[in-house]
Amino acid sequence: MAKSRMTAATAADESGYQPDMLAEEEPRYLRRQKPVEIRKRKFAKRSWAFYRRLLIVLGVLLACGWAVFVAGRFFLYSPQVLLTRPEQIELTGGQMVGREAIVSKFYADRGRSVLRVPLEERRRAIEELPWVESASVQRILPNRVRVEITERTPVAFLRSGTDLALIDARGVILDRPAGHDFQFPIVSGVQESVGREERERRMQVYEEFMKGIELIRAGSSEMVSEVDLSNPKNLRVVMTGLAGPGSEGQAVTIQFGNDNFVKKYEMLVKNFGEWQASHGRVQSIDLQYTRQVVINPEAGSAAAPPAPEPAAKKQQPRKKR
Repeated sequence: MAKSRMTAATAADESGYQPDMLAEEEPRYLRRQKPVEIRKRKFAKRSWAFYRRLLIVLGVLLACGWAVFVAGRFFLYSPQVLLTRPEQIELTGGQMVGREAIVSKFYADRGRSVLRVPLEERRRAIEELPWVESASVQRILPNRVRVEITERTPVAFLRSGTDLALIDARGVILDRPAGHDFQFPIVSGVQESVGREERERRMQVYEEFMKGIELIRAGSSEMVSEVDLSNPKNLRVVMTGLAGPGSEGQAVTIQFGNDNFVKKYEMLVKNFGEWQASHGRVQSIDLQYTRQVVINPEAGSAAAPPAPEPAAKKQQPRKKR
């Protein structure tokens, strides 16, 4: 018996049998599990620190929310931030625009917080006033509004029937403010019946002419009495003082056409004395044509185009290139 056991053990050794390998091949549920150590944590202590931080955060949020609520009610409903008097509206830059015209745009805001004033809407309403070119509106806490305006600059009187209004370089018609004295030429042909864009184009022609003649002779714009812009193809101007000192009472009507104002006026200045010596008193001059000058066309007097020969030039002194 013992011999058979030894034989079996020897056979097992010879076949490579190893008990450890057999143990590895056993099902896991038959093996004895290694005990796992469970660490007990102090849950109560960690939970208290977490909830304490949470309560602090919630408290801060509630305090901030309450502060915002109180500040909002103050700035929206407190009597200290309400517009109640016209003196709370500050105005700068206004000379021609009356203060009452500006304050009237804020009548709807009386008794309202400055934070509830629609600034952009009020700015647009102020810019609708004829004399106002641009405006800005700002809140000044706690209870003031600042308005700054840029006024239009008139450049001429506008003849409208028997009355005279003012007009700026962009064709905007302005009322004449009381107590202000202006010295401008009188323009016609840009009444309200003319569209705004067309008025602006015609006034640009006026500005071009006035600036151009100043380049030829300083002070020439002061000699302009009237400018007719009704015909875009022919600028008609009434000027005085062309004959020099003492001739301020002599008015001359000049037709400049629609271009080359500077060259034509330069020719007028250089030759006016000669034309007057040849034709007597000059009442009107037509400069519409490039190579022809017409003196007193109503009387039939004219200066023909210049002749190529010097002799013919002497016989016709009125001919100018």
